[in-house]
Amino acid sequence: MSEELILSLLSENLILSLGALFLLLCLFLGVRIVPQSEKYVVERFGRLHSVLGPGINFIVPFLDVARHKVSVLERQLPNASQDAITSDNALVQVETSVFYRVTEPERTVYRIRDVDGAVQTTIAGIVRAEIGKMELDEVQSNRSHLIAEIKTLVEEAVNDWGIEVTRAEILDVNLDVATREAMLQQLNAERARRASVTEAEGHKRAIELNADAELYAAEQAAKGRRISADAEAYATQVEAEAIAAHGIESAQYQVALKQVEAVTEIARGDGQQTIVLPASAMDAFGEAFAMLAGRSKK
Repeated sequence: MSEELILSLLSENLILSLGALFLLLCLFLGVRIVPQSEKYVVERFGRLHSVLGPGINFIVPFLDVARHKVSVLERQLPNASQDAITSDNALVQVETSVFYRVTEPERTVYRIRDVDGAVQTTIAGIVRAEIGKMELDEVQSNRSHLIAEIKTLVEEAVNDWGIEVTRAEILDVNLDVATREAMLQQLNAERARRASVTEAEGHKRAIELNADAELYAAEQAAKGRRISADAEAYATQVEAEAIAAHGIESAQYQVALKQVEAVTEIARGDGQQTIVLPASAMDAFGEAFAMLAGRSKK
């Protein structure tokens, strides 16, 4: 009796232990804790069933399996270098860098095997095609536009793979030796041309300024002559009015005054002057001084 009791207790304990182990196994297989940086792709009988997001998730044990664990962090592909030919037949070597992240892991795991290799191949083809549409000068000067165009085309190409291209960069554009030397010669020629143009413009500007200065001097001289002419005309008018008012004596007085002023101006000159005057001129000066003396007495 005691042996049967012991056997029954052992069998019951074994069943309970197996039941507990089974429950623990179901709990272990049915609960999935997904990190923030990952997503789990769940299959049921080999078919896509669901995608588990970050946090605690529950699945059906023995039926559902978290087959793929996909990181959703942004990834950087290794820098790639590929040759390309521009529309003006210049050979360039382009170094690119691409960043992307997986947004729909269920499409990524079932539609593409090597994601990095596929993205790199796509980038290389698009870069060659876009550079082939541009001339070398455009590639050098419009790099930002080229990068934006490449990024747009890559996003369209990888959209079916559940991938988002976050950034595409052209790190460097290298030229072969012959093209580099030709560009250097062209650059030197362009610098020489600009220097010649600058020198010619400076010479032209100097001529224009000289012409403006001469024109200004001529205008000022003309203004001076006009003022002198106006003053002379005014003086002549005053003399004419004086003659009309006082008769011939006023004219004779003005003539005598001019003669005296002329002799005085000659006497002020530097050095020694010898003045030879006719006798009639001496008589005229005498009359002029007499007339001036008479006017002062009046």
